[in-house]
Amino acid sequence: MTEPFDAVDVIVAKRDGRRLTDPQIDWVLDAYTRGVVADEQMSALAMAILLNGMDRAEIARWTAAMIASGERMSFADLGRPTADKHSTGGVGDKITLPLAPLVAVFGVAVPQLSGRGLGHTGGTLDKLESIPGWRAALSNEELMTQLADVGAVICQAGSGLAPADRKLYALRDVTGTVEAIPLIASSIMSKKIAEGTGALVLDVKVGSGAFMKDLDRATELARTMVDLGTDAGVTTVALLTDMSTPLGLTAGNALEVRESIEVLAGGGPRDVVDLTLALAREMLDAAGRPDADPAAALADGRAMDAWRAMIEAQGGDADAPLPVARHTEVVTAGSDGVLTELDAYAVGIAAWRLGAGRARKEDPVQAGAGVELHAKPGDAVRAGQPLMTLHTDTPDRFARAREALADAVTIGAADAARTDRPLVLGRVSA
Repeated sequence: MTEPFDAVDVIVAKRDGRRLTDPQIDWVLDAYTRGVVADEQMSALAMAILLNGMDRAEIARWTAAMIASGERMSFADLGRPTADKHSTGGVGDKITLPLAPLVAVFGVAVPQLSGRGLGHTGGTLDKLESIPGWRAALSNEELMTQLADVGAVICQAGSGLAPADRKLYALRDVTGTVEAIPLIASSIMSKKIAEGTGALVLDVKVGSGAFMKDLDRATELARTMVDLGTDAGVTTVALLTDMSTPLGLTAGNALEVRESIEVLAGGGPRDVVDLTLALAREMLDAAGRPDADPAAALADGRAMDAWRAMIEAQGGDADAPLPVARHTEVVTAGSDGVLTELDAYAVGIAAWRLGAGRARKEDPVQAGAGVELHAKPGDAVRAGQPLMTLHTDTPDRFARAREALADAVTIGAADAARTDRPLVLGRVSA
């Protein structure tokens, strides 16, 4: 087979700051998926994109070409609107767990295709796998049946969705090109558009525990993804949310499931509840249910009923005790005062080192490992008071977790002003 383009010509075009044509983009992603374009060539192209960027039309075509590399799902036969949420990842971000069943209460199907944790950010599937019997892998037929019967599914994406992205994602991770906004946006949106949801709400995290540390860059990413979704006919909205401090009071798999169940029972930490409700309202509005009251569904038990049905449909035992780590160690305050800072990244690294996360995608995780918080910024503390409890099955991990937390906490004078930062920092829509 004679190829219509040469990879070097495509690389040089972007290296020299020229826009890629639609045929060039279609070919290079198809050829890379087929193995005709080598990893080193795609690495060079990814670096050229990182340095020189892409315009809106290029990014849209790049995304479409990644979608075209695999299958597309359709929920047209469900007879109800669909809505999904994607988070760019953070520490203690368990929002998907209460959110999916909460939105399903109102007749909106939620096909939540999720992933596993890597590094300091937790993975939704890892969290749910701490529930005895629960399984992440569903066939397309099982997914459709559960959406029709229960209204919500949280499961892993099938291998047929955007295979070009899966190959390129692994390459970006080892070539210093992860930060390229056109590649981040097209990676996320190719899978979400191929998934076939009618509405999508993006939770773009900003702060030390997030991939995007800077609000301006996070806003650029949000705008790019909203434009991609809109151009593809998906109603898309993005919230920019704070990730300078962990969400809630837990970071770790079973610990976060337990906290999510508290939210579904009408309790739980205020920040987790507030963000769950904010995202639920956006999803319901985008799906044509603007008058729905998700707060009422948390309070009256309907969201919990939907949670139990969702877990049990995937083989999980909603009543089974969750795993508990065999060893714990307490971190205490070194002085009296007000907790003014609690660094999300440091807490995420500590949870990872305790066994809650993985360095490579094939590494196992400990279901009970993680960090439990006893104070958040703005709280008054006394010297010797517990600030965190570390959980792990392997006590030799405590030392490195403590190292990660060495500068995580700042305690100010007892009369220090409360340092609250708004949870939602901005909103981007079409």
